[in-house]
Amino acid sequence: MAKDRKPDDARPSGGATRSGGGNPHRARPTGKSGRTRPPTQVVANAHKRPWALIAGAVAVVVFAAAVITYAVVQVNEANADKLASIEEISGVEAAEYSPGQDHVTTEVDYTETPPVGGPHDGNWADCTGTVYDVDIRHENAVHSLEHGAVWITYDPEALSDADVDTLADLVDGESGRMLSPYAGLGTPISLQAWNHSLTVDSASDERIEQFADFMTYQRSPYGDGDDRNALAFPEPGASCENPAFAAAPLVEGEVSTPIGPSDMPTEDQG
Repeated sequence: MAKDRKPDDARPSGGATRSGGGNPHRARPTGKSGRTRPPTQVVANAHKRPWALIAGAVAVVVFAAAVITYAVVQVNEANADKLASIEEISGVEAAEYSPGQDHVTTEVDYTETPPVGGPHDGNWADCTGTVYDVDIRHENAVHSLEHGAVWITYDPEALSDADVDTLADLVDGESGRMLSPYAGLGTPISLQAWNHSLTVDSASDERIEQFADFMTYQRSPYGDGDDRNALAFPEPGASCENPAFAAAPLVEGEVSTPIGPSDMPTEDQG
């Protein structure tokens, strides 16, 4: 049996209303001007600063300043390191071997240890940034000096592996340089170029790099007028490449063996 419905007059008149409603025609409160107050968020957005753009601009300025500063420092250091003469490097010893030294196949009793000039083998030791782990034959090494190379030698008993690595980093892949141990050197490290030598006690000595940079292929000219190249190596433009020697270097004390290119005159050349 269906329940009796409430009489129609029990329903509220005027239509349904939402909870908390009221008179829909009630007037809204107004301020002094009678206008409503704008939302706070709208005002905040109107005055918001572009912080991302500002930060980006500052970063660009800082980076540019750092680049300019670095460039200036590098230029200043390069200018400070320039040498007008090899004699500006403390401790450099000089000899006076003239160009045109004899090519020989016999062992040479050199005046200097290690040698910096004089008669030498017709085959040169490879000096294309070559790091040797043997005491290469001195007569072949001197021929490399004639071609403009710098020969760095060290006493294997006096240097640590780290010290040898430091020297190797200065030589490896740098055309016109070679590195080898040298038995009985009498000093931890010695550098040789044609007619010049320098001995140092430490692989961190800044004179090593100064000597190598100045004397490799005589990169920094010195002298004035007619004497400008008076102390230059005898054979500018001569090759340092001898891959056969690099692959199987002759060791000090071994008999001269033709290996790779040679400047020795042939019978046809007289």
